[in-house]
Amino acid sequence: MGEIVTTGNELLIGKTLNTNAQWLTRRITSLGIKIARITVIGDSVDEISQVLKEALQRKNQFIITVGGLGPTFDDKTLQGIAMALQVELKLEEQARKMVEDKYKKYVEEGRMENVELTPHRVKMAMLPQGAKPLFNPVGTAPGVIMKKDDTTIIALPGVPPEMEAIFEDSVIPILKKAAGNRTFFETSIDATGLMESEVAPIVEKVMHDNPYVYIKSHPKLKEKAANLELHLSTTAEDSKIAKNRVSKALIQLTEMIQAKGGKTKPSAQLKTDAP
Repeated sequence: MGEIVTTGNELLIGKTLNTNAQWLTRRITSLGIKIARITVIGDSVDEISQVLKEALQRKNQFIITVGGLGPTFDDKTLQGIAMALQVELKLEEQARKMVEDKYKKYVEEGRMENVELTPHRVKMAMLPQGAKPLFNPVGTAPGVIMKKDDTTIIALPGVPPEMEAIFEDSVIPILKKAAGNRTFFETSIDATGLMESEVAPIVEKVMHDNPYVYIKSHPKLKEKAANLELHLSTTAEDSKIAKNRVSKALIQLTEMIQAKGGKTKPSAQLKTDAP
């Protein structure tokens, strides 16, 4: 089980849509790991520290932070993590070399004139004591990984292409190892002809009979007719078990809706194996 913490004042004032959290949740869930909470906070060292402390108390297997790793004054995530863990920020040599190598590459490409490691650039290599950098194949600021008791804390940049690249290259192998053979499986159907209130007791019955399957209804407005998307999902230790669970629930759900006078068909947003 894990939590995601996204930082940035721009998220709290509505300037930026939090697409990072949505992308991460989809990818992590597809690996068979449940995300229990997503928190959005501003660029405050105290706030970041407090949220990390609270998440650690919940004994999560993973805490992933997004944003606040860059060279500017408002990039405060690593300070907040260090405060939460009660350790100092220290220049990490491997991280320093990663940053320096990136600036050398930028000079070679003609994107900048010199490789001088100014204090603002060195800031990206100042990691909480005991932390290790994760290579950033797209941008400059490395990702960061560290342990606190049984919890792995992973800090990723907020720039989506950078966050996604580090996650795919460095984080997925860690999560896959932790998940083992656990598999997430999902599918969706559209139900028409019944109002959501009429489908609600059917969903409750099917979930009662299939306790490992979660069913969520999503009302749609289409030509003023009753139209629902019903999304079924489960996580299991084996892909065959996961598919069988969802298939069994889907058959029961479809039969009960049709018996009530409704109609069903595969959703246009049909999901089977997660990405």
